[in-house]
Amino acid sequence: MAEPCLGRNPSLTDPIAMTSDNAEKPTHRQRREMIAIAAYYLAEQRDFAAGGADSDWLLAEGMIDAMIVDNQLSRTMAPEKERRLIRNALVLQGR
Repeated sequence: MAEPCLGRNPSLTDPIAMTSDNAEKPTHRQRREMIAIAAYYLAEQRDFAAGGADSDWLLAEGMIDAMIVDNQLSRTMAPEKERRLIRNALVLQGR
């Protein structure tokens, strides 16, 4: 049997999945949706200028992962509250 591919199992490559007490942590899909929301807000702040999508995504990914580790975002959070927290975090960080 072949070795499992790390890229196919998010629990093996996702820093959030490797933390303890994952009961309230967002699912992989929820995490990606949160990152997409944050990346959109970042792009909006730079007036959607071309060429910044990759850096927006990477910055958003780091921000969302930090918020998850700090238990600011959870699996059961209402979507509107989630969006508000993400936007507020960006404003507080000066982005």
